[in-house]
Amino acid sequence: MIFLNQYDLKQNYILPLPEPEHEIALETKNLEVFYGAKQAFFEGNLKFERYKITSLIGASGCGKSTYLRSLNRMNDGIGTVKGQILYRDLDINGPDINVYELRKHIGMVFQRPNPFSKSIKENITFALKENGLKDKEKLAEIVEESLKKAALWDEVKDDLNKSALALSGGQQQRLCIARAIAMSPDILLMDEPCSALDPISTLKVEETMLELKKNYTIIIVTHNMQQASRVSDYTAFFHMGHVLEFDKTKKIFTNPTIQATNDYVSGNFG
Repeated sequence: MIFLNQYDLKQNYILPLPEPEHEIALETKNLEVFYGAKQAFFEGNLKFERYKITSLIGASGCGKSTYLRSLNRMNDGIGTVKGQILYRDLDINGPDINVYELRKHIGMVFQRPNPFSKSIKENITFALKENGLKDKEKLAEIVEESLKKAALWDEVKDDLNKSALALSGGQQQRLCIARAIAMSPDILLMDEPCSALDPISTLKVEETMLELKKNYTIIIVTHNMQQASRVSDYTAFFHMGHVLEFDKTKKIFTNPTIQATNDYVSGNFG
């Protein structure tokens, strides 16, 4: 068993990033996150390709969720985020950014399903109505389209006025995905979206993700190595607040460049 503190990050463990092959949806430059005086994440330089799924993996406390939550300013008021987050040639980490508008473009699905205590339909339409959309036909169209994209429509189409809280955990998580994509985001962030789900529900969410990447860029934090290998195109390995290796998922899981990555994906990492 290899222990976490065995890796000296001052030695040549942190690799240069490969050049992306396709259009970039989001990029971070020199991203650093502090909680008070404690630095939780260091020098994050990553580029995420459009219409791809990227998994962020690593042991608990390695900084991957901290990094993910920074991408749509969820760390505001909790920590201090330094560096650039570039989206459509705009640094969205700047002081003049409307974070509520930003989150329409970069949506978030959390670890545990968090549907509103409202009907299935109202979970989808609530934010749309708050943003001024009142056309009932258009709202109904978005409800159906979002639920179809989240692979939930066939299961709930006859019960749209039913409380979302009556759904199973897996259905609730797919409803949360539908709620996020109803806002027509460009990017979906997912923070361990399957950790509270059973294997069958997990498979349905994974199938949903693979279908969604036709239209969305997805960045997912996961502890599940099998999930990362099944669904993602790229994988970044995080350790002690650093990104040690970032490459195509197949290479990360079959032929990683550094020993630390190999130890982690092979389970020889304590």
